[in-house]
Amino acid sequence: MGSQSFTTYSRGKNVNDAYNRAVEIAEDEYGHQEGYSGAINSSSGCRDITKEFKASKKDLNKFINEQMDKLSKHNGAQAICVEEPKSNNNKIKTQVEHVVTPGTKKWVLTYIVYHHSQRVTITRTKGEAVRIAREYSEKHQCPTTIRMEKSIENIGDNLVAKVTYKRASDERDGKWIFFGWASC
Repeated sequence: MGSQSFTTYSRGKNVNDAYNRAVEIAEDEYGHQEGYSGAINSSSGCRDITKEFKASKKDLNKFINEQMDKLSKHNGAQAICVEEPKSNNNKIKTQVEHVVTPGTKKWVLTYIVYHHSQRVTITRTKGEAVRIAREYSEKHQCPTTIRMEKSIENIGDNLVAKVTYKRASDERDGKWIFFGWASC
């Protein structure tokens, strides 16, 4: 079991987000290989050393090379922020789109048959729900549950609003460089 150096860039809202993205990309590219891919996904977490880098006032590559000489595969990945994230400072960060459906709305009582969290059917009477639940349980040899819920009668879609995130014009993820030794 050996080790191999790695250096990779990744973006994220913070260092942990960027690290997790880099690990996902490495797993997609190299596979998991039971922790021995030689890439960042073989590292055991990360440590942000941006403050030490800035305090050193050294060139990025020179600083990384010096750090690599001190590291082993047991240290995990080291991270330096090379582009600070810019968060959304807008007072309102979401946008609401109301969906209006014409006509009068009437609430009705319904009985819903579930298998775990999967909806099997909706009925108007408890007796019909019990009959369908029994048939389903016998056919699939599994338990079912019946829940009583209110719903709107004769509505195709019960969507009333959509709330979306509204990005700031200058919002952006940060960029980190990750480096270290990984098992291979």
